[in-house]
Amino acid sequence: HWALKKKKAKQKEPLRRTKTKETWLKRGDVHGPSTVYVQVLGAGSRDNSASLYVFSEYNRYLFNCGEGTQRLMQEHKLKAARLDNILLTRLSWENVGGLSGMILTLKETGVPECVLSGPPQLVRKSTSTKQKACVKTPITVCPDCSVSAAVRPYTDGTYSDKTMTVTQVPVFCLTFRLLFFLDDDKPKPSRDPSLVVSFICKLNPKKGNFLVSEAKELGLPVGTAAIGPLIKALKDGRSVEYEGREIRPEQVCTPTDPGPVFLVVECPSEKFIRSVCTNQQHVSGTEDPAALVVHLTPESVLSSERYQRWMESFPSSTEHLILNEHARTVHNIRSYKLQAQLHMVHPEVFPPLRHYREPQAALHVPNVRAECLLKFQLRPTLGWNRSSHHTQPAVTIDGFRAKKYPKHSSVSCFLLADEAEQFPEVVFLGTGSALPMKTRNVSGTLLNISASQSVLLDCGEGTFGQLCRHYGDEVDQAMSKINTIFISHMHADHHTGLLKLLYQRKRALSTLGKPDSPVFLLGPGYIMTWLNQYHQACEEILRHINFISNKCFFPNAEVTWPKTLSIIQSLLKKNGLDKVETCLVRHCKPAYACSLTHGSGWRLAFSGDTMPCDAFVRTGATLLIHEATLEDALEEEAVEKRHSTTSQAIGIGMKMNAEFIMLNHFSQRYAKIPMFSADFSDRVGISFDHMRVRFRDLKLLPSLTPALKALFAEDLSEMEEQRDKRELRNTKTAAPDFEPQKNKTHSKSPLK
Repeated sequence: HWALKKKKAKQKEPLRRTKTKETWLKRGDVHGPSTVYVQVLGAGSRDNSASLYVFSEYNRYLFNCGEGTQRLMQEHKLKAARLDNILLTRLSWENVGGLSGMILTLKETGVPECVLSGPPQLVRKSTSTKQKACVKTPITVCPDCSVSAAVRPYTDGTYSDKTMTVTQVPVFCLTFRLLFFLDDDKPKPSRDPSLVVSFICKLNPKKGNFLVSEAKELGLPVGTAAIGPLIKALKDGRSVEYEGREIRPEQVCTPTDPGPVFLVVECPSEKFIRSVCTNQQHVSGTEDPAALVVHLTPESVLSSERYQRWMESFPSSTEHLILNEHARTVHNIRSYKLQAQLHMVHPEVFPPLRHYREPQAALHVPNVRAECLLKFQLRPTLGWNRSSHHTQPAVTIDGFRAKKYPKHSSVSCFLLADEAEQFPEVVFLGTGSALPMKTRNVSGTLLNISASQSVLLDCGEGTFGQLCRHYGDEVDQAMSKINTIFISHMHADHHTGLLKLLYQRKRALSTLGKPDSPVFLLGPGYIMTWLNQYHQACEEILRHINFISNKCFFPNAEVTWPKTLSIIQSLLKKNGLDKVETCLVRHCKPAYACSLTHGSGWRLAFSGDTMPCDAFVRTGATLLIHEATLEDALEEEAVEKRHSTTSQAIGIGMKMNAEFIMLNHFSQRYAKIPMFSADFSDRVGISFDHMRVRFRDLKLLPSLTPALKALFAEDLSEMEEQRDKRELRNTKTAAPDFEPQKNKTHSKSPLK
């Protein structure tokens, strides 16, 4: 298991855990919980990997933690700070892509312990990820070296807690494993693609309830001190004698609930069908038949006769829940609602979000397809609870009337070549900082240079999911056009979406019948440490990239390696670029900004994360995308966190003589809209997730500001009120406090 502890100070246990322990001690028993349910978090659709949340009043469990899991938990108010257990069925990025961010959150919120169970490679990963980078920020699925770590691999077998007993069952694809280990001359990596782990979970027994009315009818001393020992004995299943009469447990107690069983089984491909279906523990691993089997299973496996026969081998009372890409559900409902509102402001700049749909196979066995938040209740009653899963709400905006804009604005910012009507085009996929929010994902910006070539600027967790929601069924076409990815620095919110994007890009190329080609990856050198570790411990990844260090694009860099020079020339030619430049900026070490100069004359500059930086000013820009994490009143906090304020970002754009400035990377406190400042002009715009901006539209954006202010009037008013309160507190703190009787004068500056 993972033990998450601070080195500097021992963490206090959460109040929930403390109160629960006190209750256990008072009760003096170890019997199971009263309320337990299994809830779908990610249904396994292409935009959200499969994940399950299991609740009891004692424990919280998360089965798999793919990209976007933390965002879903935040949106649907499932607090990560209450997680006790994370269980992984397979060490693939689909299952662990969100684990880095989740562990960071658990650490920051002071969770004293979170048990991580699954494949044995976790042991190797936890001991091999002590690499320091960017002020000890974690760069793998594990936390940084300030957190002690251990794991509970499947080889530890069965374990129990207050809620249930969990048995980890290894499932090997023998053919795959044989080929893997017979592939001779190469040194064997520590990853094992032939292994998945199933989980058999049995709830602890729960004593029956004492029936007060029946006890009164039998003359028991209900309401007196004498009843306590009698209740304890009866609930323990023992008969008692009272006033010469024998009272049996079944007369005054409901039956003991022995504890239902549920299974979580992943069968990732046809190669695993035989091993899953012949594993006796799946059907006979417990004395009681399974109430629920959760299948993390693709449609190709479900459609096989052998797998369906295995499903039929369970009793007819067993429910089957299926999580895979063919799920039809909306996960990030707040994003869809917000985009529908923004679409009323301008339909082209804010296009409606879309869905990725695939047909579902007909199965012989009755089954339920996963929907976000769908619950299966294990206690107090057994069965489906559909009251919690959501449908897309109607969009209403009280008091707001959208202004109608012409389909094609007559205002054109630049006179470019024939493609000027469509390209270049910027799609903002993630405009928030640090952690994903309900309405803003973390960093990711897509630059569509032409109809066939695209560049991605940063790739935070969930970037591919954002692409799915933006492009819907056309996501494969969009993915196949991405040939270059720039990573500004190694903070988790800027790079942990990279692996899934690379895998999905390969899949898209294959689906479309296009030749596989590695992507040009521009990034800090530390990114290769991370990729090499993942390549060795989990899955093959390195052949999907051609890496070029960001240092190679410094204005005065001397690149002498022929292979690197060849890759750089290919990158420029493929994208029609004359030049790519990078520079170091003032954030972590190392952090980079970049600028792209196109053959047609336009130049895009992208700041990454930084304080105001003179080196970046020298790059110049047609369009500047600059981080503006905090409002002007929080300049000292911006200095502390090495970010820029709104006016600082605009100031850099003015010094750069940028023709237009897009503000980006907003703090969580600006979930819907950032604070405006006096420095806003007709050369400044603010970004939103799924905002689509063609260069011809740039001069149009400031005209949308009144409509945006009207749409988010309540949010802006609340932020202004908070700002005024903060300024009042700071004024009182900074004001001299005269004490004539002591002849003292002192002043205190805030944030120092």
